[in-house]
Amino acid sequence: MKRLFIPAMLLFSVMGSNLALAESKSDDSKSIVGQVETIKVYDLDIDYLARIDTGAATTSIHAKDIKVVGDESDSDNMRDHLGHTVEFTSINEKGEEATYKGKIVKVSKIRNAQGVERRYAVKMDLGWNGEHKTVAVNLRDRSKLEYKLLIGRNWLEGDYLVDVEKLDEND
Repeated sequence: MKRLFIPAMLLFSVMGSNLALAESKSDDSKSIVGQVETIKVYDLDIDYLARIDTGAATTSIHAKDIKVVGDESDSDNMRDHLGHTVEFTSINEKGEEATYKGKIVKVSKIRNAQGVERRYAVKMDLGWNGEHKTVAVNLRDRSKLEYKLLIGRNWLEGDYLVDVEKLDEND
């Protein structure tokens, strides 16, 4: 039994290192984005100048006039609205505006400099360089912020690497 154990361990060790090499090579197939990119929100048919933020878990879009549609519940607990439809208006940095209705897929508890707040999230189709990716997007009033769309790790994960020296092609 010991005679089989050592060669088997060597074989698994070599295979494991080859798998690690293969995984590192797969990064070549990932697209490289800069810290600011133009992102198309297909559901709104609007382009946004977006900040890429690897520190943010979830993507966030500027949303105003957020209201739960057709909900009979008067509950103040936002989690009671999971699965309901939410409607909001979004405006990009150029002042282009669109209204969107979507299903609430998540209610997030966000800690930031202003404290703790809860936000609804809907699934949205975001694109860059002709590629599409549907992710959960937090709804937040970003009117006082420079970037009306913040791209988080949920959009980057598996498909994109960030190069902080890369400039947006539209600059």
